[in-house]
Amino acid sequence: MSTARPSDRLAGHQPLVLGLFRIVLGLLFTSEGVATVFGVLDRKAAPTGDWPFWYAGVIELVCGALVLLGAATRSAAFLSSGVMAFAYFTEHQKDGLFPLQNGGLSPALFCWCFLLLVFFGPGALSLTGLLRRSAPGNAAAPASR
Repeated sequence: MSTARPSDRLAGHQPLVLGLFRIVLGLLFTSEGVATVFGVLDRKAAPTGDWPFWYAGVIELVCGALVLLGAATRSAAFLSSGVMAFAYFTEHQKDGLFPLQNGGLSPALFCWCFLLLVFFGPGALSLTGLLRRSAPGNAAAPASR
């Protein structure tokens, strides 16, 4: 019988779960950008150069793809978090204080999820970690956090 506590067993899986979280978050954010920029997924495209919607869509597309791949994750997540905070406060909060009142649940969640990645990094399964491991002399380097 193992004497390890459940929290100790779960802690060993943190990099993998964080990496899967990052991948799903990046995929969801990228799909928002694709829908905004190209007008797919039952959404009308924002006119090119239309402030702030088209620019937000481009940021969602590019930063979402970077987060999905695990490349420049912290920087992309920081910019994404800021864009979602801007969206919440400029587009949603004027309709009510709480996200359930003003339709701002998605921007609020995206903002805080990306902020988490700023502090915790990409986790496992990142392009940065893969490149770091394949570099000469780094064969035994641990996965990027």
